[in-house]
Amino acid sequence: MSTTDVDNDFLPGEGATVRAAQAALAGEQRGIKRFLPFLGPAFIASVAYIDPGNFATNIQAGSSYGYMLLWVVLASNLMAVLIQSMSAKLGIATGRNLPEVARERFSKPVTIGLWIQAEFIAIATDLAEFIGGALGLHLLFGIPLFPAAVITGIFSFALLELQRRGFRPLEAGITVLVGVVVVSFGYEVWIAKPDGSDLLAGLFVPTLAGTNSLMLAAGILGATVMPHVIYLHSALTQRRVIGRDEAERRRIFRFEFVDILIAMGVAGLINGAMLVMAAGLFHNSGDVVSTLEGAFARLDNHAGSLAAILFGVGLLASGFSSSSVGTMSGQIVMQGYINRQIPLFLRRLVTMAPALIILAVGVDPTTALVMSQVVLSFGIPFALIPLLMFCSNRQLMGSLVNRRITTVTAWGVATAIIALNVFLLYRTLFGL
Repeated sequence: MSTTDVDNDFLPGEGATVRAAQAALAGEQRGIKRFLPFLGPAFIASVAYIDPGNFATNIQAGSSYGYMLLWVVLASNLMAVLIQSMSAKLGIATGRNLPEVARERFSKPVTIGLWIQAEFIAIATDLAEFIGGALGLHLLFGIPLFPAAVITGIFSFALLELQRRGFRPLEAGITVLVGVVVVSFGYEVWIAKPDGSDLLAGLFVPTLAGTNSLMLAAGILGATVMPHVIYLHSALTQRRVIGRDEAERRRIFRFEFVDILIAMGVAGLINGAMLVMAAGLFHNSGDVVSTLEGAFARLDNHAGSLAAILFGVGLLASGFSSSSVGTMSGQIVMQGYINRQIPLFLRRLVTMAPALIILAVGVDPTTALVMSQVVLSFGIPFALIPLLMFCSNRQLMGSLVNRRITTVTAWGVATAIIALNVFLLYRTLFGL
């Protein structure tokens, strides 16, 4: 069955945006206007880089070691740009998303196996995002975790409803929530009053200080790439604007790369701001903060109630937005790997059920968050390795095939990420 036969209404195109994009490709637009029709997909993908798991890791790194591990945040962001650009490029070059290409290229047993593991990844993703949203509501309003998770689910349904109206309303909704996180941590950094020279040293001078700092660096780097967003970004670009020939597809990718640079830059700034806030407010006071609840309480003590409230609001916005993105990714893997779909709202109910059960039985949220990251770590090779294989295939990618230096760099990055996740899994499971 060809891709045109697949009943996939994911992010349907919008006439005005598509016409504006075609005008930009034809050279009829000048200046910043030519980029505007292509902005949006990377902002949806960037949500995975500022999810609740990033909050806990960055805050613990800043409170434990000050600005020392800022260089790890920078390195993580550069990795994100490389990997998300390849995912976007695959959709543009082939008109298919990563799971669809895998279904074409791999045997049926391999494809079924990839689909099954991807469904577990979708459930683990939802678990992490629901915990973030539920914790945000719990910290701000004192709502118990289970009903707070239900409220998070209701809000994610509202975000998914935007998808029915086309890709622009959904992108706008996600971008607003990312903006809330930016404002929240912008205020936290202003309150923290970071030391400029120490900040620059931490950003550009790679340094470690013992096993625990290595563990935290591995946590920041190894958990940077979430498998669900690798699948998703290729779907966000596959039919947004369709290039009629190789030259147009190259131009589309150049425009989309600007989107990736901006969105991943914003995500990197947010992650850096989390660490800088923790370094400025907690490290100098000797407070090592390892939980989101602890960060909320310490902020109230060190910087006042407004700082604590904005932290909770940022966590809430992160949980709301990332939970919806996780559901969209789940729809993509089912449609792509096995050419089947279920209603998006039914999928939302199915994948949120394990998160609600875990919170209902009283599992500690931080423990549940760690559990979800362990499952996600298992899924990274199954998304990342096929992506690199496909993007290095000239027959498949045409003129958008990876250059040799890109391929070598990407395999180096993939090896590092997979090795770090194996290291984290070993330490998490065996405590050694």
